[in-house]
Amino acid sequence: MRLCFLVEEQYRHDGMPRDVIAQLRAWGHQVDVLMPGRSLIRMSELSEVVADGRHDAWVLKTVSGGPGLTLLEAAATTGLTTVNDVRAIRGVRDKALAAVIARAGGLPVPMTYAAVRAEEFAEIPEAEYPLVVKPADGSSGRAVRLVERPGQLTAGTAEATSDGTGAGDGMLIAQPYVPNSGTDLKVYCVAGDLYATERCSPLHPDQAVPEQQVPLPPEVARIAAEVGTVFGLDLYGVDVLLGPDGPVVVDINDFPSFRQVPDAVARVSAAVLRLARHGSERELATGLPFIGHQREIGHRREPWPTAEALGGAW
Repeated sequence: MRLCFLVEEQYRHDGMPRDVIAQLRAWGHQVDVLMPGRSLIRMSELSEVVADGRHDAWVLKTVSGGPGLTLLEAAATTGLTTVNDVRAIRGVRDKALAAVIARAGGLPVPMTYAAVRAEEFAEIPEAEYPLVVKPADGSSGRAVRLVERPGQLTAGTAEATSDGTGAGDGMLIAQPYVPNSGTDLKVYCVAGDLYATERCSPLHPDQAVPEQQVPLPPEVARIAAEVGTVFGLDLYGVDVLLGPDGPVVVDINDFPSFRQVPDAVARVSAAVLRLARHGSERELATGLPFIGHQREIGHRREPWPTAEALGGAW
């Protein structure tokens, strides 16, 4: 197989995807790496790259709001297979949009409000406080705040907007806090296989909870599998809180870290190959806009180009 990974600078040294790339190369596959933040991209030549069969698929590991998703969408528009499906990635990258898709798909998600300025959340009835406020394009728990009452809505926003997290640059979302033990349940899906881990919540950093694999409750497993169906994802993670009324989905990530998943590198690498060969078998239940098409993999094999043909290399 011939693959291209789009990797943001932030993830250049992370095991996901660096170890996966190394594993795929060790298995004899050719992997090109493009770093969107450090490369000149010849956008007008993407269609030629696809037509020439230079890659079987592109795989994205990027920050929310980074340029990688735009490149992936451009490649999908010209017919390239992407991992995950690019429409599914777009659906989870914007947390405000994800809340709508999840609610429409029948997933248990908190009531979600959106605003550009945190002070607009003062209109939310005080009975719904405390609120969890975070950037709609945030990731890895950055800039997530617990707001106990309306008067605290703007407290700390200056610090949040100056640390490079993207808070304040776009939409914010607010959700009523779900009472819980202070432990987050993270469920990872690797092409249909589910694995659960528990870890300390970013809202409760004082909780001494070691990150470890745990048994997956059947109801949580059902919900996590349904997330893949609703969003059309194959490689993803779901953050679940076990609230007083049952499990609640509070975040969804495409191509997460897969920490604590047994043999994660081999499992994820094998899943990437299957998806690159055959594409996703999922149909998006949300009716997200169709971007290009996921092409069928042909049998033509052209000489492998240098990374500079795409504008950059690892």
